Amino acid sequence: MLSDKKWLCITIILLFHFVGLIGFILPSLNVLFMALVHWHLLLMLAVVIYSHDSLNKKFAVFALITACAGIIAELIGVHTGWLFGNYNYGGTLGWKLFEVPLLIGVNWFLLVYSAGVTLKRSRIGNKYLRVITGAAILTLLDVLIEPIAIRFDYWHWAGGMIPIKNYVCWFLVSGVLLFVFEKFEFKRQSIVATVLLITQFVFFAVLNLVY
Repeated sequence: MLSDKKWLCITIILLFHFVGLIGFILPSLNVLFMALVHWHLLLMLAVVIYSHDSLNKKFAVFALITACAGIIAELIGVHTGWLFGNYNYGGTLGWKLFEVPLLIGVNWFLLVYSAGVTLKRSRIGNKYLRVITGAAILTLLDVLIEPIAIRFDYWHWAGGMIPIKNYVCWFLVSGVLLFVFEKFEFKRQSIVATVLLITQFVFFAVLNLVY
């Protein structure tokens, strides 16, 4: 049975994604809600941290490793094209360091943590199979994210085409970070992170249907 704390976290996730969905669907609200995207990411970060059982140094180290690794991967991608392909970030994700939004690290953490917790809660007993499955799930989510990200100035691809290399690298980077998640051996968490992951799928799937 879920505690009041967990219900609060789930309510915040569902409510703010629903409101965000309305804001992205209604053209008159697009500019306002694009300006709020980075605050939304920070709110989801706060919700995930609050929902995690046994907050300790281990969790903080994992979050820091994942966020930093995500930023480094994006720096390599933006400045060399070796990872993901040739792309650049717009202004929607907020403050940048060397042309990469700092909050992209937060985004990587949220995605990897949510997928890791979800697979840990599943009936998949083999950790390597969990890593592969989680990486595939996050790559599928990126398929839904890409058209919306381009439309709302998250990032843009050279020539306007999303390369296959992007999805291959998403799978590989996700897999590495999920392997790190497994190494930390967190105890089984509540469904809050799973709700966040599912909500992300619904959010971007609906926007793809609309646009």
